[in-house]
Amino acid sequence: MSEQSIPKDWLLTSIDSVSVKGEQRKPADSDKFIYVDIGSIDRERKQIAEPQFLDGRDAPSRARKVINKGDVLVSLTRPNLNAVALVENEFDDQIASTGFEVIKPVGVESKYLFGLVRSRDFIDSISGKVQGALYPAAKSADVKGYPIPLPPIAEQKEIAERLDELLAQVDSVKTRLDGLPNILKRFRQSTLAAATSGKLTEEWRGENSYNAKTQLEEIKTNYPSKSSKNDLAKFHELPSSWEWALVKEVGSVQLGRQRAPKYHSGDNMRPYLRVANVMEGYIDTSDIMSMVFDEDDYEKYHLSSGDILLNEGQSHELVGRPAVFKDEITEACFTNTLVRFRPYPSVSVQFSYYLFLTYLKTGRFQEIASRTVNISHLGAGRFADMEFPFPPFEEQTEIVRRVEELLAFADQVEQRVKEAQAHVNHLTQSILAKAFRGELTADWRAEHPDLITGENSAAALLERIKSEREKLTPKKKTRKKKGSK
Repeated sequence: MSEQSIPKDWLLTSIDSVSVKGEQRKPADSDKFIYVDIGSIDRERKQIAEPQFLDGRDAPSRARKVINKGDVLVSLTRPNLNAVALVENEFDDQIASTGFEVIKPVGVESKYLFGLVRSRDFIDSISGKVQGALYPAAKSADVKGYPIPLPPIAEQKEIAERLDELLAQVDSVKTRLDGLPNILKRFRQSTLAAATSGKLTEEWRGENSYNAKTQLEEIKTNYPSKSSKNDLAKFHELPSSWEWALVKEVGSVQLGRQRAPKYHSGDNMRPYLRVANVMEGYIDTSDIMSMVFDEDDYEKYHLSSGDILLNEGQSHELVGRPAVFKDEITEACFTNTLVRFRPYPSVSVQFSYYLFLTYLKTGRFQEIASRTVNISHLGAGRFADMEFPFPPFEEQTEIVRRVEELLAFADQVEQRVKEAQAHVNHLTQSILAKAFRGELTADWRAEHPDLITGENSAAALLERIKSEREKLTPKKKTRKKKGSK
């Protein structure tokens, strides 16, 4: 901030010159108080959101700074995160952490100073002076020494009112934008649910007469599977042209091979995938390991394009997370932290993937998984015996086409939301910058010359502040020399 960038009626001073040092006190054991630490600040809303209610005997050693209504709190730890807040009435005469610089304004509008410490110029200024590697922190002097533009007090109030109004509008837009990802999430889930229940292609079936029964019987004849105790009658009703099947009836299910020290070196070293490589919808190849797979093991555990891998063991909410292997790695195999599903002919890879993704999102995998304290196991056997709603292959193809179209649309909307959020975030800083260059109130100054001149000028205000600060600043005690009376 420089004098050239502010209106001629304003002055350039510092935070230190318009504030006083606050009081510190150690809470007595019998005290009950509200404690505001760095974690209490909502960095998005710039508010004290989650303070602690403590007894004095439980007070941490950093609970020392007395705060009052109108004070401005600035976190000195990781100042780039801009954990700042204006102290409201409910927190008057409470205690804050020594990790804050508590700005106690004298003769200036609190909301004006609060706007200043939210500005990019302020953030960059004190962030550029941080110290410490693990917990970079600014110093109190960095905040106090920050140069601030000082308008006349009437204009400060006008700026504060306009910022309240404009930033409230920005926050309203931001709130709406922030709610859109959840709407898109529900849209994707409802798309998958409609796809795998037949609702998505209900109209299509009225114009096309295919039946899954013959196709499924042919698969069962060509790829017979062991009998199951599962009672398919317990599942929801399907369209009349669909059939219920078990996962193992429409594809082969294979648990990966166990890792063991004997496989760590030798001939036939081949890359393998493990649970850390299978993300939702894609294979992460950034950290691929290798171990020995002889020809027999390779034949059993190798991956082909179109295989679907699911996390066998994972945290409860992620067990069963699926991805389609698409030849990302040549000669790839997989370990027993994964289950492979290889669809039979007339079973669409992508339809199968969408079904398994639906099971992940609706908690169906979690229902059947065995669970320990920290991890759940899908189990190849339990997975193989799961229900598989089987449409005719032609309808599977149509379902995949429609799902991909709808999900691509959701992705486009999500990208536009992200762009809009970035624009809104930039807009906040743009408004603040205009405010402290005097651009927001240029019309106001032209209409109110009497409120920015003479005794109402910034120069007169600074003199009054100087006088008031001298009254509020405690006089330093001087020691008497020995022998003096």
